[in-house]
Amino acid sequence: MGRLSGRTAVITGAGSGIGRAASLLFSREGANLVCVDRADSVAETAEMVAKAGGKAVALQGDAGDEAFVKSYIDRALADYGRLDVVWANAGISGGFLPLEEQTPDYWTEILRINLIGAFLAVKHASRVMIPQGHGSIICTASVAGIRSGAGGPAYSASKAGVISLAQTSANEFYGTGVRVNAIAPGLIETGMTKPIFDGARARGNEDKIGQLNPLTRYGLPDEIAQAALFLASDDSSYVNGQTIAVDGGLSSSHPVVRRKR
Repeated sequence: MGRLSGRTAVITGAGSGIGRAASLLFSREGANLVCVDRADSVAETAEMVAKAGGKAVALQGDAGDEAFVKSYIDRALADYGRLDVVWANAGISGGFLPLEEQTPDYWTEILRINLIGAFLAVKHASRVMIPQGHGSIICTASVAGIRSGAGGPAYSASKAGVISLAQTSANEFYGTGVRVNAIAPGLIETGMTKPIFDGARARGNEDKIGQLNPLTRYGLPDEIAQAALFLASDDSSYVNGQTIAVDGGLSSSHPVVRRKR
């Protein structure tokens, strides 16, 4: 019996990186999956789950679009008859555009995907979970949302919002049995962080990636997926409204190399 045996989980951003690692891990632990991403690679994730003996359907769409969010919740119920876990993991970084070049439209898009997308997942997951009296909702924040030094202004603001969303939503659902928590990854090798890793490797500095945290290394998608498995399972039955940093210790101080303008 796996830790998620017989349960249904929705994972957004499942087309690669952390979402794909979590899809494979949750499936091994017994979950039936709805894998969501705007990239067509989400179909490959579902195929990988199926080849490993699990059950997964793939849906392609925009995590910041309310009609689509409602549709992936409804698909979980239609295919599996229940909904136990929703992980709002999809997000974008916005790149490294200097603050003076950022526009309201730039900010709006980052907030729409990273924060409003998480809000919509919480909203539509809760409409199913509250009547049944249980459920775990997980949101992907970032160490960038804890304090300065780990991301750009718009990205960091969006992830600070996700941390607050987990706290306020947990209290909105007082007495319902529905838990809402967040994970704050540090530097993880994914498609989003590919420019950082590519640049370091091109300069021959790969061994310095992650050197600012006490473990002096970067993280892997499966290390974030393991934290999500904890929050999705009954092992975390008394954890609610929290943000768990999985960052090698970076957020204990957030050291940063300053760059002169």
